[in-house]
Amino acid sequence: MAELSTEDRQRIWRGLMRYWSNARTTLADYSKADLQAAINATDIWIDDNQVAYNSSLPNPFKTQATDAEKSLMFCAVTMMRMSPGLANLLRRALGVEVD
Repeated sequence: MAELSTEDRQRIWRGLMRYWSNARTTLADYSKADLQAAINATDIWIDDNQVAYNSSLPNPFKTQATDAEKSLMFCAVTMMRMSPGLANLLRRALGVEVD
């Protein structure tokens, strides 16, 4: 799985900025450039650690699941760990009920 393109990283940046703006969320004191740098660093971290993540998965998931399936599961678990309130976001992302 390759790192994201600059365009895709910017899509994430725009999406997060719009999401937080629509949610009227008060964010920590960081700039738009700081957010972009954090998105870039996250993408690089994922690329650097994908082998360790895959190694931690049990079989048959480790050997039979696609990269897309593993990535979606990682995102879903991460979102729910941060806040069960993010279940609404997960619902929208998956297009299914999660309760």
